[in-house]
Parts: sequence; C-alpha cells; structure tokens
Amino acid sequence: MSAAGYRGLREWLSVVDSMGQLRRVSGADTDVEIGQAADLLQHTAGAPAAIFDKIPGYDPSYRVLVNSFGSTDRIALTLDIPTGLSRVEVSNAWLAKIKDMKPVEPHYVSDGPVMANVFRGDEIDMTRFPVPLWHSGDGGRYIGTGSYDVTRDPDDQWVNVGTYRVMLHDARRLGYYISPGKHGRLHRQKYFDRGEPCPVAMVFGGDPLMFMASCTEVPYGVSEYSWVGGVRGEPVEVIEGPVTGLPIPADAEIVVEGFATNQQQLTEGPFGEWTGYYASASRAEPVLNVSALYFRDAPILVGAPPGQPPDELARYRSILRSALLRSELDRLGLPNVRGAWQHEVGGARLLTVVSIRPSYPGHAAQTLHLTAQCPTAAYTGRWVIVVDDDIDPSNLEEVMWALCTRADPASDIDIIHRAWSTPLDPVIPPDRKRAGDYTNSRGLIDATRPWAWRNEFPALNLPSQEERAAGRARWQYLLDS
Repeated sequence: MSAAGYRGLREWLSVVDSMGQLRRVSGADTDVEIGQAADLLQHTAGAPAAIFDKIPGYDPSYRVLVNSFGSTDRIALTLDIPTGLSRVEVSNAWLAKIKDMKPVEPHYVSDGPVMANVFRGDEIDMTRFPVPLWHSGDGGRYIGTGSYDVTRDPDDQWVNVGTYRVMLHDARRLGYYISPGKHGRLHRQKYFDRGEPCPVAMVFGGDPLMFMASCTEVPYGVSEYSWVGGVRGEPVEVIEGPVTGLPIPADAEIVVEGFATNQQQLTEGPFGEWTGYYASASRAEPVLNVSALYFRDAPILVGAPPGQPPDELARYRSILRSALLRSELDRLGLPNVRGAWQHEVGGARLLTVVSIRPSYPGHAAQTLHLTAQCPTAAYTGRWVIVVDDDIDPSNLEEVMWALCTRADPASDIDIIHRAWSTPLDPVIPPDRKRAGDYTNSRGLIDATRPWAWRNEFPALNLPSQEERAAGRARWQYLLDS
C-alpha cells in the first residue's frame, strides 16, 4: 500500500469494507434503481458506500460505485487523516496537512492495470458500461459524475484535472459541459480560438483522492497530479496517453482519450445539478470524439451524482473547502480569524460563515469582502456571514442565533453586484442567461456585536465554553443512557 494506507480505488474499497462501510448489491437496474439508491444514500448522513454488480443488460462483472464520501470517516481515510474525528476536526487536520505541502510531480510508467483492455476506432462502444439515469428528469445518461477530465494548456503546458459532467451520446461521442471560468474550459477555449481540436482524457473511476482533488480549488497553474503527490508524499503514477500525450492514471478503472471541437456540437442536458435544480436547461455543447478506450478487468464506474444539498458532494467539499478558505484568509493576512465553514446545506458554496475576534472598526466588513472574493468562495457564492469568536461557524443553529440577535437588517447587510456565478445558478433570470450574463449578487451579513457599543451589548445568559466543557464531561452519561 501507499503511504496513505491504500493505493487506488480497489485498495480503498478493501479498507472501507473492513470498516463495515461498504454494501454490495446485485441485480439493480440502471433505469431507476441505482439512481434511486444513490439518492437515498447520499442524503443520509453517515450512510455506507454501495457497489452494484450483475447489472441487467451488461457484463455481470462491470460495477457501479456510489456514495463514496458519505461518511466523515471515509473522507478522513481518503485524506490520510485518523478516523473517529468530527467533520470540523477533519477539516482542521486537513488544514494542518496542506499548510506547508510541496507539490510532487507525477512519475511516468510504461504500463498499468488500466491498459488491461484496449479498444480503438470502430471497436469502441461506450454504451457497454452500465451508466445509470441518475435523476428521472435528466436528458440522458451521464457517465461522468464521479469522473475527471485531463487537459493541457497549449501555451505553458500546465496539466489540469477537473470534474465536469459528461453525457453519453452514443458509442463514440460524449458531451461535456464546463461552467465559464473553470480551468478546463479555459484550456478548451484556447484550442478552439486557434481553430484546433482540444485533446482530452477522461477518467471514469480511479483513486478517490484524485477525484477529490479534481473537485477542489487547486491553485491556478498547479496540476492536481502534483498536488495529490504532495499530499501523499509520493508521486502519482501516470502513463503517457498514446493518442493525446496526456498523463492518465496507471491504476484508473476506465479512461478514454479523444478530441473535442466546437465545430461539432450536440444537445447536452438537462442534468440535475448540485444546487438541487435543473437550472441550466439544454443547449448545444462541444462533443468529445473518443479515439481510444482503456479499462481494467471488472471495471468500476464511479458515480457521484449531485442532488439537493446536503448530499455526498457537499459533505466532502465542505470539509476540504472550509480548510482551503481558512488557509486563504490566513495568507491574505486577515487577523484573528477563529474559524471558517462553507455549509453543506448550501452545497459548500452558497453559504459561507467566518468567525473572528473583532479587533478594530471595519474588521467585520473587511472579512466579509475578502471572503466573498477569495478563490475558494468566489464561484457561485450567495451569502457570507461573519460572526464573533464565541460562535462555532460550522454550527448552523449558533450561526442563525447570532444572525437573529446581533445583525440589524437596515445597517448590517451589504451587497456585491455582478459577481462570478454560473448558468447552474437557479436565481439568474432566463433572459440574462440567454445573453450570457452569468453573474449574481452576494449578500454580506455582519452578525458580530456592533463595534461602536460592543462593551454595552447585553451579556449572554450562557455558560462559558470552559463551563460547558466541564458540564459535558460531568453529565454526558445522561445523553448516552
């Protein structure tokens, strides 16, 4: 095994199984049942992962995995952090882990398990894989939900790995939508602007940490392969793609290589997205023409369909993104930050809370504006709330209590206009979406005690944090009985 305790998806599954957090299901169909089960599991906190086999109409050895990150312990395992911690403790441990992390470049190898089955040209048939209909209103089957795409910047050769939805059109054509501003779209557009096809590799199942990295705001210009290598302390093993030259993970489950062009487009969507809505409708999107297909024996297609938050995606993204947000605020030099949390109920994007110890006039306003526009919170944010340091920013009840008792709507709400959003944002009016205006506003709420008369603010009727800790230690047995 690797330094992280597992190497690749299959060893990870073995560990999860030993933890008692894996369920096996045989005979479920792709039309209704697998999507139905995924929805149930990912909307139940702490639910196990499930792997489906003997799927009717497909090779019985082909499998589908869902709800990989539905429990805090499985997220911790993936990040090489001790299990048994709370989600906030895992986030804090992750923050400490990445604080001084140095990227480690991937290591190229000549072969790997993903090359067990190789198909090219007319031999390729992407419909051979059991791709579920994830939501009943989807416009098609999405093979890419727990997947990631690999592209290379044609100018500086930077390799990006990002998760973008991938629709199965037919045997050799895949449609993929990327929101404006995302790194993969920037790469793709550079090729299109030159009148060239964009080389792409897509990975439909592989190392769980690589998938997490592909969904995380890794700094611009840093490859997710190098980032994962830095987290692990050892390089990711990759193979140079025979068709595109792009690095593909040697131990991936299913990989395709091909070329995308804006000269060929097909209707993509609708797809139920992470906001819990069909917000982006259907439109013509570029098509990836698959030139080569590689997969392991008994391949595992990883599914991570987004749903109404809080869901599986929101649970792991909240832990990772909250740590990254705290790291960014520290780098910006914002003083006396006590905690930060991007809430699961907002899909780890729409609701962000930062707790501070207010230290000077304007400290709360500075915190709100810096938070709203730093890289981790800038994309599709909606609400940013700043609270005092006696409030746990991850505890929604405490946050709402502070908002209800310390924020005055007339004086403590500020607005940022025309901020970076996405066609997936359900509150952008249709006419603006048709015009390509994918911007929104941000509500900034100061829920700290008013600075000017903070010393005269009514005293709390609550025990101190130390008193509460002593009370928990003394009386916990009453809750456990």
